[in-house]
Amino acid sequence: MKRGYLLLVFALVVACKANEKTPKTREFHSDVSFYVGSYTGKESKGIYKYALQKEGVLKEMGLVAKTLNPSFLTKTTNKKTLLAVNEMNENGTGSISSYSIEKDSLRFISRRKTGGGHPCFVAVSESGFVIAANYTGGNIGLLKVDNNGELSELLDVQQHFGKGTTERQQEPHAHSTWFHPTKRNEVISVDLGTNQLWFSAIDTNNNEFVFSNKQTLKMANGAGPRHLSFHPNNKWIYVLNELNNTVSLLTTKNGNYVVGSSMSTLPEDFKAYSKSADIHISNDGKFLYTSNRGHESIAVFEVNLQNGSLKVVEYQPVYGKTPRNFSLSPDNNFLLVANQDSNSIVCFKRNFSSGKLQFVSKIYAPKPVCILF
Repeated sequence: MKRGYLLLVFALVVACKANEKTPKTREFHSDVSFYVGSYTGKESKGIYKYALQKEGVLKEMGLVAKTLNPSFLTKTTNKKTLLAVNEMNENGTGSISSYSIEKDSLRFISRRKTGGGHPCFVAVSESGFVIAANYTGGNIGLLKVDNNGELSELLDVQQHFGKGTTERQQEPHAHSTWFHPTKRNEVISVDLGTNQLWFSAIDTNNNEFVFSNKQTLKMANGAGPRHLSFHPNNKWIYVLNELNNTVSLLTTKNGNYVVGSSMSTLPEDFKAYSKSADIHISNDGKFLYTSNRGHESIAVFEVNLQNGSLKVVEYQPVYGKTPRNFSLSPDNNFLLVANQDSNSIVCFKRNFSSGKLQFVSKIYAPKPVCILF
Protein backbone atom coordinates (compact mmCIF):
# COMPACT_ATOMS: atom_id res chain seq x y z
CA MET A 1 0.00 0.00 0.00
CA LYS A 2 2.82 2.40 0.96
CA ARG A 3 4.65 1.65 -2.29
CA GLY A 4 1.46 2.31 -4.28
CA TYR A 5 0.95 5.60 -2.47
CA LEU A 6 4.51 6.70 -3.26
CA LEU A 7 4.04 5.84 -6.93
CA LEU A 8 0.85 7.92 -7.03
CA VAL A 9 2.62 10.93 -5.45
CA PHE A 10 5.51 10.56 -7.90
CA ALA A 11 3.08 10.47 -10.85
CA LEU A 12 1.33 13.62 -9.62
CA VAL A 13 4.65 15.47 -9.26
CA VAL A 14 5.72 14.47 -12.77
CA ALA A 15 2.37 15.61 -14.17
CA CYS A 16 2.67 18.97 -12.43
CA LYS A 17 6.19 19.46 -13.77
CA ALA A 18 5.01 18.62 -17.26
CA ASN A 19 2.22 21.18 -16.97
CA GLU A 20 4.75 23.80 -15.88
CA LYS A 21 6.71 23.28 -19.09
CA THR A 22 3.64 23.35 -21.32
CA PRO A 23 2.77 26.95 -22.31
CA LYS A 24 -0.77 27.99 -21.68
CA THR A 25 -2.88 28.22 -24.82
CA ARG A 26 -4.30 31.63 -25.61
CA GLU A 27 -7.94 31.19 -26.45
CA PHE A 28 -10.31 33.75 -27.90
CA HIS A 29 -13.38 33.67 -25.63
CA SER A 30 -15.91 36.14 -27.00
CA ASP A 31 -16.74 38.61 -29.73
CA VAL A 32 -14.84 41.91 -29.64
CA SER A 33 -16.10 44.95 -31.52
CA PHE A 34 -13.90 47.44 -33.32
CA TYR A 35 -14.28 50.66 -35.29
CA VAL A 36 -13.10 51.39 -38.81
CA GLY A 37 -12.18 54.86 -40.04
CA SER A 38 -12.30 55.53 -43.78
CA TYR A 39 -11.87 57.93 -46.64
CA THR A 40 -15.37 59.02 -47.50
CA GLY A 41 -16.90 59.40 -50.95
CA LYS A 42 -18.86 57.08 -53.20
CA GLU A 43 -18.17 53.93 -51.16
CA SER A 44 -17.87 55.18 -47.58
CA LYS A 45 -19.93 57.52 -45.43
CA GLY A 46 -17.89 57.64 -42.21
CA ILE A 47 -17.05 55.41 -39.25
CA TYR A 48 -18.18 51.78 -39.28
CA LYS A 49 -18.40 49.14 -36.58
CA TYR A 50 -17.44 45.47 -36.95
CA ALA A 51 -17.07 42.46 -34.69
CA LEU A 52 -14.21 39.99 -34.42
CA GLN A 53 -15.91 36.69 -33.62
CA LYS A 54 -14.58 33.43 -32.30
CA GLU A 55 -11.85 31.87 -34.48
CA GLY A 56 -11.34 35.17 -36.32
CA VAL A 57 -14.53 35.44 -38.34
CA LEU A 58 -15.48 39.08 -39.05
CA LYS A 59 -18.99 40.54 -38.92
CA GLU A 60 -20.20 43.93 -40.15
CA MET A 61 -22.37 45.88 -37.70
CA GLY A 62 -22.92 48.95 -39.85
CA LEU A 63 -22.32 52.70 -40.13
CA VAL A 64 -22.18 54.29 -36.67
CA ALA A 65 -21.16 57.87 -37.48
CA LYS A 66 -21.60 59.83 -40.69
CA THR A 67 -18.62 62.17 -41.00
CA LEU A 68 -16.01 63.29 -43.54
CA ASN A 69 -12.68 61.47 -43.92
CA PRO A 70 -12.32 59.96 -40.42
CA SER A 71 -8.90 58.59 -41.40
CA PHE A 72 -7.53 58.03 -37.89
CA LEU A 73 -9.27 57.11 -34.65
CA THR A 74 -8.39 56.81 -30.99
CA LYS A 75 -10.17 56.45 -27.64
CA THR A 76 -9.79 58.35 -24.39
CA THR A 77 -8.23 56.36 -21.56
CA ASN A 78 -11.61 55.84 -19.87
CA LYS A 79 -12.85 54.22 -23.14
CA LYS A 80 -15.98 56.37 -23.10
CA THR A 81 -15.09 58.75 -25.93
CA LEU A 82 -13.90 58.14 -29.49
CA LEU A 83 -11.89 60.83 -31.27
CA ALA A 84 -11.67 60.96 -35.07
CA VAL A 85 -9.71 63.32 -37.27
CA ASN A 86 -11.51 64.83 -40.25
CA GLU A 87 -8.71 64.78 -42.82
CA MET A 88 -9.68 67.88 -44.78
CA ASN A 89 -8.40 71.38 -45.49
CA GLU A 90 -11.15 73.95 -45.01
CA ASN A 91 -9.75 77.48 -44.90
CA GLY A 92 -6.33 76.08 -44.01
CA THR A 93 -7.36 73.66 -41.30
CA GLY A 94 -8.95 70.30 -40.63
CA SER A 95 -10.79 69.19 -37.52
CA ILE A 96 -11.26 66.56 -34.82
CA SER A 97 -14.64 65.13 -33.85
CA SER A 98 -15.54 63.54 -30.52
CA TYR A 99 -18.22 60.89 -29.97
CA SER A 100 -19.72 59.21 -26.96
CA ILE A 101 -19.34 55.43 -27.31
CA GLU A 102 -22.84 54.01 -26.99
CA LYS A 103 -23.87 50.37 -27.15
CA ASP A 104 -24.76 50.27 -30.84
CA SER A 105 -23.71 53.69 -32.09
CA LEU A 106 -21.51 56.74 -31.69
CA ARG A 107 -23.20 59.88 -30.42
CA PHE A 108 -21.68 63.11 -31.74
CA ILE A 109 -20.44 65.50 -29.06
CA SER A 110 -18.16 68.16 -30.55
CA ARG A 111 -15.90 69.18 -33.44
CA ARG A 112 -12.91 71.51 -33.22
CA LYS A 113 -10.22 72.83 -35.57
CA THR A 114 -6.73 71.28 -35.44
CA GLY A 115 -4.71 74.31 -36.57
CA GLY A 116 -3.52 72.86 -39.87
CA GLY A 117 -4.65 71.19 -43.06
CA HIS A 118 -5.32 67.46 -43.48
CA PRO A 119 -4.96 66.12 -39.92
CA CYS A 120 -4.01 62.45 -40.28
CA PHE A 121 -3.28 61.33 -36.70
CA VAL A 122 -4.60 61.98 -33.18
CA ALA A 123 -3.43 60.89 -29.72
CA VAL A 124 -4.78 61.55 -26.23
CA SER A 125 -3.04 61.48 -22.83
CA GLU A 126 -4.34 60.22 -19.50
CA SER A 127 -4.83 63.81 -18.37
CA GLY A 128 -6.96 64.61 -21.42
CA PHE A 129 -4.52 66.49 -23.65
CA VAL A 130 -5.19 65.85 -27.34
CA ILE A 131 -2.54 66.24 -30.05
CA ALA A 132 -3.14 66.10 -33.80
CA ALA A 133 -0.65 65.82 -36.66
CA ASN A 134 -1.57 68.06 -39.60
CA TYR A 135 0.01 66.69 -42.77
CA THR A 136 -0.25 69.62 -45.20
CA GLY A 137 -0.11 72.12 -42.34
CA GLY A 138 3.28 70.73 -41.34
CA ASN A 139 2.41 71.24 -37.69
CA ILE A 140 0.78 69.71 -34.63
CA GLY A 141 -2.23 71.07 -32.76
CA LEU A 142 -3.01 70.92 -29.04
CA LEU A 143 -6.50 70.62 -27.49
CA LYS A 144 -8.06 69.05 -24.40
CA VAL A 145 -11.00 66.70 -23.94
CA ASP A 146 -13.03 66.60 -20.71
CA ASN A 147 -14.57 63.60 -18.96
CA ASN A 148 -17.80 64.11 -20.90
CA GLY A 149 -16.02 63.96 -24.25
CA GLU A 150 -16.27 67.68 -25.02
CA LEU A 151 -13.27 69.05 -26.93
CA SER A 152 -11.78 72.42 -26.07
CA GLU A 153 -10.97 75.03 -28.65
CA LEU A 154 -7.49 74.84 -30.17
CA LEU A 155 -4.96 75.70 -27.43
CA ASP A 156 -1.65 75.83 -29.30
CA VAL A 157 0.08 74.99 -32.58
CA GLN A 158 3.69 73.87 -33.01
CA GLN A 159 4.87 74.71 -36.52
CA HIS A 160 7.63 72.60 -38.08
CA PHE A 161 10.13 74.05 -40.56
CA GLY A 162 12.78 72.82 -42.96
CA LYS A 163 12.81 70.18 -45.68
CA GLY A 164 14.37 66.87 -46.65
CA THR A 165 16.06 65.67 -49.82
CA THR A 166 13.31 64.07 -51.94
CA GLU A 167 10.42 65.43 -54.01
CA ARG A 168 7.93 64.71 -51.20
CA GLN A 169 10.13 66.46 -48.66
CA GLN A 170 10.11 70.03 -49.92
CA GLU A 171 8.12 71.26 -46.91
CA PRO A 172 7.03 69.97 -43.48
CA HIS A 173 4.52 67.10 -43.40
CA ALA A 174 3.67 66.07 -39.82
CA HIS A 175 2.47 62.48 -40.14
CA SER A 176 2.00 61.34 -36.54
CA THR A 177 2.49 62.60 -33.00
CA TRP A 178 2.86 60.53 -29.83
CA PHE A 179 2.82 60.79 -26.05
CA HIS A 180 5.78 58.93 -24.55
CA PRO A 181 4.36 56.03 -22.47
CA THR A 182 6.46 56.74 -19.36
CA LYS A 183 7.63 60.37 -19.64
CA ARG A 184 4.73 62.54 -18.62
CA ASN A 185 3.58 64.98 -21.29
CA GLU A 186 6.63 64.34 -23.51
CA VAL A 187 5.59 64.51 -27.17
CA ILE A 188 7.41 62.98 -30.13
CA SER A 189 6.23 64.17 -33.53
CA VAL A 190 7.14 62.38 -36.75
CA ASP A 191 7.57 64.66 -39.78
CA LEU A 192 7.95 62.99 -43.17
CA GLY A 193 8.66 66.31 -44.92
CA THR A 194 11.50 67.57 -42.75
CA ASN A 195 12.80 63.99 -42.35
CA GLN A 196 12.98 64.47 -38.58
CA LEU A 197 11.50 63.56 -35.23
CA TRP A 198 10.53 66.63 -33.21
CA PHE A 199 10.68 66.59 -29.40
CA SER A 200 8.67 68.77 -27.06
CA ALA A 201 6.74 68.78 -23.82
CA ILE A 202 3.37 70.23 -22.84
CA ASP A 203 3.48 73.12 -20.40
CA THR A 204 0.38 72.22 -18.41
CA ASN A 205 0.19 75.65 -16.74
CA ASN A 206 0.00 77.56 -20.02
CA ASN A 207 -1.44 74.74 -22.19
CA GLU A 208 1.26 75.07 -24.83
CA PHE A 209 4.09 73.15 -26.49
CA VAL A 210 7.65 73.76 -25.35
CA PHE A 211 10.55 72.40 -27.40
CA SER A 212 12.95 70.04 -25.64
CA ASN A 213 16.67 70.83 -25.43
CA LYS A 214 17.32 68.48 -28.34
CA GLN A 215 14.63 69.85 -30.60
CA THR A 216 14.92 67.40 -33.52
CA LEU A 217 16.53 64.14 -34.59
CA LYS A 218 17.39 63.66 -38.27
CA MET A 219 16.71 60.34 -39.97
CA ALA A 220 18.71 58.94 -42.91
CA ASN A 221 18.48 61.02 -46.10
CA GLY A 222 15.27 60.22 -47.94
CA ALA A 223 13.90 58.02 -45.14
CA GLY A 224 10.60 59.86 -44.72
CA PRO A 225 9.57 58.90 -41.16
CA ARG A 226 5.85 58.20 -40.82
CA HIS A 227 4.88 56.30 -37.65
CA LEU A 228 6.61 54.77 -34.65
CA SER A 229 6.08 52.09 -32.01
CA PHE A 230 7.33 51.90 -28.42
CA HIS A 231 8.74 48.57 -27.28
CA PRO A 232 7.06 47.29 -24.08
CA ASN A 233 10.38 47.59 -22.23
CA ASN A 234 10.20 51.37 -22.90
CA LYS A 235 13.92 51.38 -23.80
CA TRP A 236 13.55 51.14 -27.58
CA ILE A 237 11.51 53.02 -30.17
CA TYR A 238 11.04 51.72 -33.71
CA VAL A 239 10.50 54.36 -36.40
CA LEU A 240 8.79 53.34 -39.63
CA ASN A 241 10.21 55.22 -42.62
CA GLU A 242 7.71 55.45 -45.48
CA LEU A 243 9.88 56.62 -48.35
CA ASN A 244 12.86 54.24 -48.09
CA ASN A 245 10.83 51.35 -46.61
CA THR A 246 12.87 50.80 -43.45
CA VAL A 247 12.45 50.44 -39.70
CA SER A 248 15.00 52.32 -37.59
CA LEU A 249 15.80 51.49 -33.97
CA LEU A 250 16.05 54.42 -31.56
CA THR A 251 17.93 54.08 -28.31
CA THR A 252 19.18 56.64 -25.78
CA LYS A 253 22.71 57.81 -25.05
CA ASN A 254 23.50 60.33 -22.33
CA GLY A 255 19.80 61.08 -22.11
CA ASN A 256 19.39 61.79 -25.84
CA TYR A 257 17.79 59.67 -28.55
CA VAL A 258 20.13 58.25 -31.19
CA VAL A 259 19.39 56.38 -34.41
CA GLY A 260 20.76 52.84 -34.41
CA SER A 261 20.36 50.04 -36.92
CA SER A 262 17.80 50.07 -39.75
CA MET A 263 16.12 47.13 -41.46
CA SER A 264 14.31 47.03 -44.82
CA THR A 265 10.62 46.15 -44.74
CA LEU A 266 10.83 44.57 -48.21
CA PRO A 267 12.47 41.43 -49.63
CA GLU A 268 15.89 42.04 -51.20
CA ASP A 269 14.72 40.96 -54.64
CA PHE A 270 11.65 43.27 -54.71
CA LYS A 271 12.38 46.37 -56.82
CA ALA A 272 8.90 47.64 -57.72
CA TYR A 273 7.09 50.59 -56.11
CA SER A 274 6.13 50.19 -52.46
CA LYS A 275 5.71 52.50 -49.47
CA SER A 276 5.54 51.56 -45.78
CA ALA A 277 2.37 52.51 -43.89
CA ASP A 278 2.01 51.25 -40.31
CA ILE A 279 3.92 49.55 -37.50
CA HIS A 280 3.00 47.61 -34.32
CA ILE A 281 4.73 45.41 -31.73
CA SER A 282 3.19 42.40 -30.00
CA ASN A 283 2.40 42.81 -26.30
CA ASP A 284 5.20 40.43 -25.32
CA GLY A 285 7.73 42.51 -27.27
CA LYS A 286 8.94 39.54 -29.28
CA PHE A 287 7.59 40.42 -32.74
CA LEU A 288 7.23 43.57 -34.82
CA TYR A 289 4.93 44.02 -37.82
CA THR A 290 4.84 46.60 -40.64
CA SER A 291 2.55 47.08 -43.66
CA ASN A 292 3.79 47.52 -47.25
CA ARG A 293 1.66 49.33 -49.85
CA GLY A 294 2.79 48.07 -53.24
CA HIS A 295 4.35 44.83 -52.08
CA GLU A 296 0.89 44.32 -50.51
CA SER A 297 2.17 42.55 -47.44
CA ILE A 298 2.75 42.53 -43.72
CA ALA A 299 6.45 42.18 -42.89
CA VAL A 300 7.03 40.10 -39.76
CA PHE A 301 10.19 40.59 -37.68
CA GLU A 302 11.53 38.84 -34.60
CA VAL A 303 12.91 41.23 -31.97
CA ASN A 304 16.22 40.40 -30.29
CA LEU A 305 15.32 41.04 -26.66
CA GLN A 306 18.97 41.67 -25.76
CA ASN A 307 19.69 44.55 -28.11
CA GLY A 308 16.47 45.34 -30.00
CA SER A 309 17.75 44.30 -33.43
CA LEU A 310 15.34 42.75 -35.92
CA LYS A 311 15.36 39.55 -37.98
CA VAL A 312 12.96 38.85 -40.83
CA VAL A 313 10.46 36.06 -40.15
CA GLU A 314 8.22 36.30 -43.23
CA TYR A 315 6.34 38.55 -45.64
CA GLN A 316 2.64 37.73 -45.43
CA PRO A 317 0.44 38.71 -48.42
CA VAL A 318 -2.59 40.75 -47.35
CA TYR A 319 -5.03 39.40 -49.99
CA GLY A 320 -5.86 42.94 -51.05
CA LYS A 321 -4.47 46.29 -52.18
CA THR A 322 -2.88 49.14 -50.24
CA PRO A 323 -2.70 47.87 -46.65
CA ARG A 324 -2.85 51.00 -44.51
CA ASN A 325 -3.36 50.83 -40.78
CA PHE A 326 -3.57 47.41 -39.14
CA SER A 327 -4.19 46.35 -35.57
CA LEU A 328 -3.54 43.48 -33.20
CA SER A 329 -6.61 42.25 -31.33
CA PRO A 330 -6.60 43.02 -27.58
CA ASP A 331 -5.52 39.45 -26.75
CA ASN A 332 -2.95 39.54 -29.60
CA ASN A 333 -4.40 36.34 -31.09
CA PHE A 334 -5.31 38.06 -34.35
CA LEU A 335 -3.98 40.75 -36.67
CA LEU A 336 -6.46 42.72 -38.79
CA VAL A 337 -5.45 44.68 -41.90
CA ALA A 338 -7.32 47.56 -43.59
CA ASN A 339 -6.87 47.21 -47.37
CA GLN A 340 -7.84 50.67 -48.61
CA ASP A 341 -7.94 50.14 -52.36
CA SER A 342 -9.59 46.72 -52.39
CA ASN A 343 -12.31 47.70 -49.86
CA SER A 344 -11.62 44.90 -47.40
CA ILE A 345 -10.48 43.96 -43.92
CA VAL A 346 -8.49 40.76 -43.63
CA CYS A 347 -8.02 38.79 -40.42
CA PHE A 348 -4.96 36.65 -39.69
CA LYS A 349 -4.39 34.23 -36.82
CA ARG A 350 -1.09 35.01 -35.09
CA ASN A 351 1.31 32.32 -33.89
CA PHE A 352 2.64 33.36 -30.48
CA SER A 353 5.80 31.27 -30.80
CA SER A 354 6.90 32.13 -34.34
CA GLY A 355 5.08 35.44 -34.93
CA LYS A 356 3.82 34.11 -38.26
CA LEU A 357 0.39 34.96 -39.66
CA GLN A 358 -2.23 32.60 -41.09
CA PHE A 359 -5.17 33.85 -43.16
CA VAL A 360 -8.54 33.32 -41.46
CA SER A 361 -11.20 35.55 -43.00
CA LYS A 362 -11.98 38.57 -45.15
CA ILE A 363 -14.88 41.03 -45.20
CA TYR A 364 -16.01 44.01 -47.26
CA ALA A 365 -15.23 47.45 -45.82
CA PRO A 366 -15.54 50.69 -47.81
CA LYS A 367 -12.20 52.53 -48.17
CA PRO A 368 -10.88 51.43 -44.76
CA VAL A 369 -7.77 53.20 -43.45
CA CYS A 370 -7.86 52.76 -39.65
CA ILE A 371 -8.84 49.94 -37.26
CA LEU A 372 -9.49 50.68 -33.60
CA PHE A 373 -10.37 48.12 -30.92
